[in-house]
Amino acid sequence: MKALVVDKFVNNYGELKARGKHQNNKSLHTPPFTLGSEFSGVILSTNPPALPLSSFAPGARVYGSHLGAFATHTYVPLSSFRKIPSSWSFQDAAGISSTLPVSYGALKRASLERGQSVLVHAGAGGLGLMAVQVAKALGCNVVATASTAAKLAVAKKYGADHLVNYSDAKWEERVLEATNGEGVDVVYDPVGLVDQSLRCLKHGGRILLIGFAGREGNMEKIAMNRVLLKQAVIIGYRYGETHRRNPEETRAIWETLDSMIAQGDIKPTVYDGDFKGLESIPRAVQEMADRKVWGKAVINLDDVDQVAKVRKKVDIRANI
Repeated sequence: MKALVVDKFVNNYGELKARGKHQNNKSLHTPPFTLGSEFSGVILSTNPPALPLSSFAPGARVYGSHLGAFATHTYVPLSSFRKIPSSWSFQDAAGISSTLPVSYGALKRASLERGQSVLVHAGAGGLGLMAVQVAKALGCNVVATASTAAKLAVAKKYGADHLVNYSDAKWEERVLEATNGEGVDVVYDPVGLVDQSLRCLKHGGRILLIGFAGREGNMEKIAMNRVLLKQAVIIGYRYGETHRRNPEETRAIWETLDSMIAQGDIKPTVYDGDFKGLESIPRAVQEMADRKVWGKAVINLDDVDQVAKVRKKVDIRANI
């Protein structure tokens, strides 16, 4: 399918890819390739042609994930598309297809239950804000970490119950204080803080390893005797690999997420920076590298005229 891209977002994954620091940089993608992994826009054409009233007919408002999203147009398989909720804008939807399912899928894999406590690292990041919202929707007590007071305020706005600045050398003690000394049931870690997180994990707790965004490509080394002493469970979660190996699981994930979005449990997480046009991508990537961005930095292409023409053409066909 061919889609006109109206908005796209910049994430830490893309920034690491651009610098050759991502752990999969050499094994999955060999330069040259176009960066960008998430987008929103309208479908221009399909092959084979779709019926005018189909969910994915030309003119449909969609979002999705596919390598090469830093472009005005992209060709992607049908499986990469989701319909944009009627109450959401293109900008709202541009950055959720690689963050929301990761956060929900990982927390589900950890068998998170109502009333349990969750430590969400980088709680104001794209993944972190989705994890905060999912955990709150599941009825959990959320402790969020971030590096600045401003980012902690963002995490609180999205539902975090307790806030911890991990620039504090004793941040693990702050987490223990927030949980009455017990520690958390689950740690959601997209940055690479497993070793320190063991100190504030409840006995028999679970650590979800989502990524290593804060480690500049240098993988963390852990004293495994501490894992044994805590009887901790460490779970690695890769949404993309899950989709490749078990597409039925990802379909079930999205069924739940569509319901959560419809109920208002999930809100867009768009950073308030002003990025317009492809020429603004380097600035957005730099702000991401400088750790200024919270949530998702969305690049607005704003091709409103072409969107209107496509949708008008579809309306005419549907009425014939």
